[in-house]
Amino acid sequence: MPPYVVLAALAVALSIPLLAYSVTVDRASSRRVRGNLSAGVGEANLRRLVLSQSRSERILQPVAGMLARAARRLSPSGVVVSLERRLELAGSALSVERLLVAKLALGVTLLIGGLTWAVFAGSTLSLLGAVIAPAIGYLGPDTVLARKARARQLDISNHLPDTLDQLTICVEAGLGFDSALARTAKTGRGPLAQELARLLQDLRVGVPRVEALNAMLERTDVPELRQFVHVIIQAESYGVPISKVLRTQAAEQREKRRFRAEERAMKLPVKVIFPMVFCILPTLFIVVLAPAFLNISAGFK
Repeated sequence: MPPYVVLAALAVALSIPLLAYSVTVDRASSRRVRGNLSAGVGEANLRRLVLSQSRSERILQPVAGMLARAARRLSPSGVVVSLERRLELAGSALSVERLLVAKLALGVTLLIGGLTWAVFAGSTLSLLGAVIAPAIGYLGPDTVLARKARARQLDISNHLPDTLDQLTICVEAGLGFDSALARTAKTGRGPLAQELARLLQDLRVGVPRVEALNAMLERTDVPELRQFVHVIIQAESYGVPISKVLRTQAAEQREKRRFRAEERAMKLPVKVIFPMVFCILPTLFIVVLAPAFLNISAGFK
């Protein structure tokens, strides 16, 4: 008998027990997995687990989630995108669905309160208030969110020159750009430090620096920060020393901050005119002219 026939027969004979062993081991492991997953899980345990939660977790959260999904489906896509952008600019952890539910709940609550007041008061003013109140309740969160977003972007713009000064000092002291960012994010406060910390998280998980910087720009809406990021990207592309770029950008951003402060100071007299004319001057006229008017009227009598 040829040797290769003998070797083939031995290989077939050895493959049969190996196949049987592999099948039995796989079944045993699958049985162990099913046993581990089902261990301690029963109807009583599930019921005890559900009852251990608070009433808000068992009742309010599922209802709120259902309302949030319904509000998102019923809202126009443009409104949802705009709210997401405002939440991102404001740095809020609130989801769009919860914001829509809050707006709807506030509008309905003010509508019910306004109608109740109109029914008991029975005046035209109360009816007008019942019409205006739900609109204020529905649009009020948008106004608050937009104001918070503007304040956050202004805070980033105001703290950018100081952050660039700190980055310049760290880089000139011998630290790398990423290490300088980490140092600045650790010692800084405010939304700019938070954005730098998130930028470092993206860099640590392997995101390229250009993509991480562009992602930070998408989360903010500050022209000065956009200019700084574009200059840093160009400096890395052309091999320009980062320390010189940081020093130039810090000086330029300080000048821009001073110009913004001067601009706000020049706008202040114009903004003060209307409160002065409608609030301060009438009160001043009453205080100054009221005694003279009373004396003149007493003299005529």
